[in-house]
Amino acid sequence: MDSRRSVLREVMSETGTTQSELSRISGVKQPSLSQFLSGRVEMSDDMLDRLLSCMGYRLEVVRRPIRRDLGRSPERSWRLHRELSKHLTHSTLKIWEPTIRRNLGRLLSSVQGEPHIGNLGRWRRLVDERDITQLRRMMTGRDTDSIQMREVSPLGGLLSQDERSRALERVG
Repeated sequence: MDSRRSVLREVMSETGTTQSELSRISGVKQPSLSQFLSGRVEMSDDMLDRLLSCMGYRLEVVRRPIRRDLGRSPERSWRLHRELSKHLTHSTLKIWEPTIRRNLGRLLSSVQGEPHIGNLGRWRRLVDERDITQLRRMMTGRDTDSIQMREVSPLGGLLSQDERSRALERVG
């Protein structure tokens, strides 16, 4: 089962437990159960475990790291941005800001369509707000949103050639 509500549904079906019964034995209001089961409200692992326990089950969660394979270009971009993130502080951002703003202007004049135009606006806001945490997240994330943000990154030209070479030495 890949979702909490699927697990809950399956156990309720297997045990013949209705929403009303589960509400009475768990103390969770029936409308809340209905929202969990419909997906309108996300339930936590703790809540699911509590509900399962009322039906004689327990939740076992297995967490393991899975490396997300990227294509060659997104992998190169991730490595370069990751290297750059090692230097990111409020003071380096202040030093980098003129280059970032120049790059944003250049990119805005040449990029078309979404999500690129919107992502350039997001980069500008992150720099304007000096949001180091979110900047790092965009620079180092391997999720789709971060990858798309890096496709229009205004952070070019900030690494030395040596740093670029080191970051890319293991990329084919």
